[in-house]
Amino acid sequence: FAELHAAVPGLPLESSRVLPGIVLRRDFAAYCPTAGELRALLVTESLQPALTDPGVEFVVESEGQYQASLRWITRRTEALMKRLQSNNVKLLLSSAKQEEVVIYYAKLYGVSVVECLSPEEMALIREITGVSPYAPFGDSTDREISETAVVTFCQPLLLVSKRCVHIGFSSVCAFQPHCLILCGPVDGVNEQHAAAVQEAFTMLQHLFKAVDQ
Repeated sequence: FAELHAAVPGLPLESSRVLPGIVLRRDFAAYCPTAGELRALLVTESLQPALTDPGVEFVVESEGQYQASLRWITRRTEALMKRLQSNNVKLLLSSAKQEEVVIYYAKLYGVSVVECLSPEEMALIREITGVSPYAPFGDSTDREISETAVVTFCQPLLLVSKRCVHIGFSSVCAFQPHCLILCGPVDGVNEQHAAAVQEAFTMLQHLFKAVDQ
């Protein structure tokens, strides 16, 4: 329930509404408008390649080596973004914060980016889409991008002064997510209403379980 409702103080209760899809309470790190269905990729790590494996020391002995390393990182990042574009991936959903070079090439190749998603949000998206996170760097940097989620819409949403991300997914299960936008004059009232709605859903869950048994 925490990921499927957003409390908005400063508005009358009558402004409350239900929106299809989910609302992520953060802004785009990069936004490239697009129409129609698109593909989304889930990642849990930075898309900027590391120069060495974890725990391995990398020694730079000259300014020339350092600049060459930066160029290598830039080329690899751009190549990955090109691959995303060629696979029609237009949205990147990341639990990790992405570096500036990743955001730069995402904008260049028309890929929107939402970063710093919580574990709960990632788990919800995985449940809706059936898609596992993509690991871009490992034994092969050219590994096929096979698991992408179908997104029916992706757009900014302004809740009073808070910029959010509103996304609709093509669900692979019977669960069709909707988000409750709960408005009220102050945070305390919103919290009370949210608790009441959650208790009502909990009661309905218990009722339907009893009927099923």
